Amino acid sequence: MATVRFDQATRVYAANHVPAVNGLNLDIADGEMCVLVGPSGSGKSTALRMLAGLEPVDGGAIFIGDRDVTDLEPKRRDIAMVFQNYALYPHMTVRQNMGFALKMAGRNKADTAARVDEAAQLLELEQYLDRRPKQLSGGQRQRVAMGRAIVREPQVFLMDEPLSNLDAKLRVSTRTQIASLQRRLGITTVYVTHDQVEAMTMGDRVAVLKDGLLQQFDTPIGLYDRPANVFVAGFIGSPAMNLLAGNAVAGGVVAEGVTVPTPQLAGVSSGGRVVLGIRSEDLIVDSSAPAGEALTLNVDLVEELGSDAYVYGTIAGTDKRLVARTPGRRAPSRDEQVKVRVQPDHVHVFDEATGVRL
Repeated sequence: MATVRFDQATRVYAANHVPAVNGLNLDIADGEMCVLVGPSGSGKSTALRMLAGLEPVDGGAIFIGDRDVTDLEPKRRDIAMVFQNYALYPHMTVRQNMGFALKMAGRNKADTAARVDEAAQLLELEQYLDRRPKQLSGGQRQRVAMGRAIVREPQVFLMDEPLSNLDAKLRVSTRTQIASLQRRLGITTVYVTHDQVEAMTMGDRVAVLKDGLLQQFDTPIGLYDRPANVFVAGFIGSPAMNLLAGNAVAGGVVAEGVTVPTPQLAGVSSGGRVVLGIRSEDLIVDSSAPAGEALTLNVDLVEELGSDAYVYGTIAGTDKRLVARTPGRRAPSRDEQVKVRVQPDHVHVFDEATGVRL
């Protein structure tokens, strides 16, 4: 097993262009599941390909364990990669696909067969070993691709959006299997996804990237409870955090005519422009809330999810949209007007100019 370290790693595709990955610093612990997440063009797949040796490093360095692998060929890095398109050989059986890398490395047949059988048992693929890829479902093919990586016993697993070709239900079950398997094997894993729910449910720590720059590297709960800036606040969480511009005043923020107490703003000068961040679960539908302490919301849509419901609406007299979570059996109706108050202990405040958390 091994640690992974990006040290100011940079990739520039063309001179005078903005780097696809810009001075990336990451320290990934031995045995950790690290997820790289971000929108399209954020640099997450490029960073993974740099680690794999499939993209050159134009600045900085990359280490696996104590080895500087910046200029090493992919085959000398002791990594195994799982792609989103599975990359299975169609003319080979599952057994042959899983053991192919070992065969090419000159391993003896008995050792190869033993490793394949062990991986197949882990992945519940024993009954499919003599089938070809076209006879398998998408989820089964993905497990074969995982098995091919496992039998090599690499220092690091690299996974590039491996679930993107699966349907929604299968994605949920397969991500659970991958996370559980990774923890059992204890192999350092770097996993790329654009799906922040996938990132939050699978990663020991999650690196959020935007425009080639690392925004925050933290545990899932750390990202959710203490986002470093407005981008992370709006990107992490489903539904996204509500963001309202306002003015800092003594002990609070005034936004849309409502003063929200914010003890964390002690020392911030009054009159400063800030952004107030509020999670949907921290907006309480309360018809008895007095004026000046609640926002009036015109309800546009209610998503009923059984135990919970999400209320989407527009603040009265504005075009600003909010979403609040409410008990499913007490959800308001569409086109209703409701009052929502903010739980001040859970709000987030950011500098409007820089976007940085205050």
